[in-house]
Amino acid sequence: MTREDFESYIAAFNANDFEGFSKFYADDVDFTLGGRKHIVGRQGIVDFYRGVKDHIREELTILDLLVAPEGFCMHNRTVFTTIKDWPDFELWPTKAGDVREIESIILYRTQGDRFVSIKSARFK
Repeated sequence: MTREDFESYIAAFNANDFEGFSKFYADDVDFTLGGRKHIVGRQGIVDFYRGVKDHIREELTILDLLVAPEGFCMHNRTVFTTIKDWPDFELWPTKAGDVREIESIILYRTQGDRFVSIKSARFK
């Protein structure tokens, strides 16, 4: 997978293009969102983000990206803008109009042109 492929993945994620970003996941991709959420499988990730994106607009900006033969390490800023109240969201309760900004470090392991492991942790 190239840097350009990775940037296409982020662009598809930001555009809520579920087919576009999920094509980068292996069928059995292992996704860990900090200590808060663990999902195994492409469809599980898609289902999770469909729920999130029904309530929250999420935009990732790459701040730093390291490219290695078997993966990527990204330092990013994510802005979460709540578009629909979600008081029982498992990660944090939120109301329409809320804006939250975080920085994360995310490690992506690849095999060929697919992510097989994604591990995310808040940096700031």
